[in-house]
Amino acid sequence: QGRLVESGGRPVQAGDSLRLSCSATVSTFDTRIMAWFRQAPGKEREFVASIDCRGNVRYYSDFAKGRFTISRANAAKLVFLQMNTLKPEDTAVYSCAAAAGEQCELEQAAMQHRAIYGYWGRGTQVTVSS
Repeated sequence: QGRLVESGGRPVQAGDSLRLSCSATVSTFDTRIMAWFRQAPGKEREFVASIDCRGNVRYYSDFAKGRFTISRANAAKLVFLQMNTLKPEDTAVYSCAAAAGEQCELEQAAMQHRAIYGYWGRGTQVTVSS
């Protein structure tokens, strides 16, 4: 059984930066793909970013490219999402996810799809005002 707990979300102004953290108690954390997803009110959950088990391969959604950076610290079982130049449309609950399996890396399409993630946090609210 694993548990993910996100933190760092808060109200900010457009153009600000935020760093979200995810603390994981998932076993064999350092062998799992990790990701961030987000869900805005009235919308479906969408992929934000994912990272392979070693932190060498990263994938981003189009809206995150150039503004967001995913990283991980395996020794501490932490995953981060650095978000810069935030926009009002970034307002959402941001959730951390860990792959159900212990593959270090998968093809891009798989790492961007919610289907491979078996562990989810409850999320942290990010609100960006204009």
